[in-house]
Amino acid sequence: MPDDKQILIYAYGNPGRQDDGLGNRFVEKIGEWIRKENLPNIDRESNYQLNIEDAETISGKDIVIFVDASDEDIEDFRLSEVTPSEGRPEFTTHAASPSFILTLCRRLFNKYPRTYLLQIRGYKWEFMEGLSAGAEKNLAMALDFIQKKLTDKMFLEEIPTGQNTR
Repeated sequence: MPDDKQILIYAYGNPGRQDDGLGNRFVEKIGEWIRKENLPNIDRESNYQLNIEDAETISGKDIVIFVDASDEDIEDFRLSEVTPSEGRPEFTTHAASPSFILTLCRRLFNKYPRTYLLQIRGYKWEFMEGLSAGAEKNLAMALDFIQKKLTDKMFLEEIPTGQNTR
């Protein structure tokens, strides 16, 4: 794997709300793989939500993969390219999106890392810890997929297309 690309995997969600913790668990699991494979160019972050300060966090990276749980009608997971918001981005204290963070990064730091959103399908959202069986299955598939992507030289070198990559 080319080690000149600086990569950040940034998950967000609430592990105290069952499957909303999918992103956080993803970061834990991929961290084990990163250590095993000795990949010092891949950093990991995890938080409850995205914050405006994250624009600076991603500004020093070549590739960023945001990871979040999803209740959308997707089969198991989806990786899609993130593009900056058009026009003036909207922000509330509870709603910073990956697109908004990328827009801030571009405007404040004149940086434009190749950015993706990995959505992992969740099913249960109650106030308790632990993932549902379906979410665990989707997590395993998403981990396998991203591990392959991170070792694929073509993926690491590709030019963004504005499309889903799966």
